[in-house]
Amino acid sequence: MVSTLPDQSTTETNSGQAIPFGQSLTSWFIEPQLNPASCVPEETVGAYPTLKAYGAQPLRQQKIDKTYFKMDTDERVARIRDLRAQLGERMVVLGHHYQRDDVIQFADFRGDSYKLSQQAATRRDAEVILFCGVHFMAETADILSGAEQKVILPNLEAGCSMADMANIRDVESCWSALGSLGIDGVVPVTYMNSTAALKAFCGRNGGIVCTSSNASRVFDWSFERGERILFFPDEHLGRNTGNVKGIPAERMIVWDPFLPMGGNSEEAIKNAQLILWKGYCSVHARFTTEQIAQARTAFPDLQVIVHPECRAEVVNASDFNGSTERIIDVITGAPEGTSWAVGTEINLVNRLQKQMPGKTIFCLDPVICPCSTMYRVHPAYLLWTMEHLVAGDIVNQITVDGDTRNDAMVALNRMLAVP
Repeated sequence: MVSTLPDQSTTETNSGQAIPFGQSLTSWFIEPQLNPASCVPEETVGAYPTLKAYGAQPLRQQKIDKTYFKMDTDERVARIRDLRAQLGERMVVLGHHYQRDDVIQFADFRGDSYKLSQQAATRRDAEVILFCGVHFMAETADILSGAEQKVILPNLEAGCSMADMANIRDVESCWSALGSLGIDGVVPVTYMNSTAALKAFCGRNGGIVCTSSNASRVFDWSFERGERILFFPDEHLGRNTGNVKGIPAERMIVWDPFLPMGGNSEEAIKNAQLILWKGYCSVHARFTTEQIAQARTAFPDLQVIVHPECRAEVVNASDFNGSTERIIDVITGAPEGTSWAVGTEINLVNRLQKQMPGKTIFCLDPVICPCSTMYRVHPAYLLWTMEHLVAGDIVNQITVDGDTRNDAMVALNRMLAVP
């Protein structure tokens, strides 16, 4: 089990019991009330054994009455809209691009994880931020929001398997191991898709946060201040960014926390410019060069755009790569009649196709395999949450303690200052 530290955040359940921050929310559950999708990425790419090895622990979401799920869809939508109206300006609803349509329809703002947190920060008048996303996103929203605002996650089982692949204990052990070798000039960089504890670690140790859209500029910032980058938790975003910056393959190494010195020789570590944590996104790990080849055969004029969380060979075989927001912008700006194969989460891809029927837009992966943890946010939980809020009860509040918040904010502010 992941060890906990006194300066870390907690998750407040509706019973008021604080769950230690280290017990991360994952995509594997104990008797989940909501059945998983027909395809679960973590199962298909073999992530569950890795998650268990990393010490990730599933949390229970309190079971809600079955009537919330059995309710007629129109009735449930009407009740949510009525409650939303009652809450008015007191609540702002954030919806991540990967959410299903029957959830994101209620969002006041749509975006990727960081954009949503920024948007929430503009609504200081809202007492409650209802974040239809996953746990690390709600943490970031709590860090960036006002002290009196409350951030709510509709279903506590909505975690992130990639964020769970790097915990503070293992990262600190890696940091100590590098120090024991006399290696200095290391700048820690954490991807936005990480826990508040890792953002705080970067803040305390001269490091920074990055997003998939600014990773290249953050690498420039880091190399101006050190000789090496320790990048976590996504090996693939780190490698793809290293390739963009021209770092030779032999100077990029992978750190496996279950092996001595991360599975590397002392010579390899001292030669490394980029130390990549062994972690990945299960959704984007499903995309392959074979899928790209098949799509190009079916559509000779096809353009392929993928997220940089994909493996390097997939990114290299594509025409474009970029963040969720960039994928949307590129396809939106493309001429009518163009064809696009997209390597990212299926809910976003399907939404783009509906919004732009004059273009051919489809997911590279022929199997419908949504983000399993985003899938946990069901309209039934929105209704349940809003009923409690109208009654004056706060449920599923995500909080980050003051010390962690302050240190994480240092790393976030460094990112915001990057040109």
